[in-house]
Amino acid sequence: MNPLSGRVAGTVLTVTPNPALDETYQVRKVTPGSTHRVRPPLARAGGKGLNSARVIHQLGYPALAVAPLGGPAGEACRTELASAGVPHRLVEASAPTRRSMAFVDEENGLTSIFNEMGFPLRPEEWKDLFQVLEHEVPQAACVVGAGSLPPEAPTDFFARLVRLSDRAGLPCIIDTSGAALLEAAAAGAFVLKPNREELLEATQCPDTAAGADMLLAAGAQNVLVSNGAEGMLLFNAGTPGTCLAATLGRSLPGNPTGAGYAAVAALAVLLASGERDPEPLLRAATAWSAAAVLMPAAGEISPRYAEFAGQVHIRH
Repeated sequence: MNPLSGRVAGTVLTVTPNPALDETYQVRKVTPGSTHRVRPPLARAGGKGLNSARVIHQLGYPALAVAPLGGPAGEACRTELASAGVPHRLVEASAPTRRSMAFVDEENGLTSIFNEMGFPLRPEEWKDLFQVLEHEVPQAACVVGAGSLPPEAPTDFFARLVRLSDRAGLPCIIDTSGAALLEAAAAGAFVLKPNREELLEATQCPDTAAGADMLLAAGAQNVLVSNGAEGMLLFNAGTPGTCLAATLGRSLPGNPTGAGYAAVAALAVLLASGERDPEPLLRAATAWSAAAVLMPAAGEISPRYAEFAGQVHIRH
């Protein structure tokens, strides 16, 4: 089941202000407090936006990843992006790019993640990044701003990206947390994609529906809330007081770290192709998310995403 039904997607522009060199370790069994021997990790350029672009590229749709990179880890990311063939435009940063480490426990199927916070960018580097975006955004069909912000970053970074996209007449997806999520909502983001924990952190609402309604009231047009194996909820500003709930109906063994990136990739590809109906957007996001769990590392998706799309159950 191809979600595009023959349509050709325009380019998805992803923006990752705090990228990382993702290192994924496969461990037979993780025992706290003990020593483990592990094989060399699978190392890739990562961060939410870069991983979403990687999924989009893997499936043959046009993507362009924008990110600042610096230091040895940044150079490793540049080399890996080039070898993987993911289209990119990078901004040179003086600060070293951070690292993110995932330890996959093969025995129990659980994954532990350790994310470095990152390092501040200089004011002129933020300016360089926005100059790139001002040039690239008008040429895209959908814009994704994703991930955390490095220390000392302007909290309105994603809000500025939303406004820049809006001036170009483009839908913008924001996948972030904290104050930046609230500012993106106030700027009128087309889709906000927090998980349940990020929604609680940003809104301080223990009730998911109330938290999503707060973001919609602030100005967001859609809020997609992910909750692991329990599925996803899509809230739309046009239908207040209701939501669409989607689930595959079963949990899948594997590495869940790439599920959210794949969900954003699905939304972006469909939006870039002109789709605006909430139900197919939610169906694709749920199916792609599930298919990503089957893969060993973030930024990959199993071809079973097409099979899963037909199995997703959606209810009002």
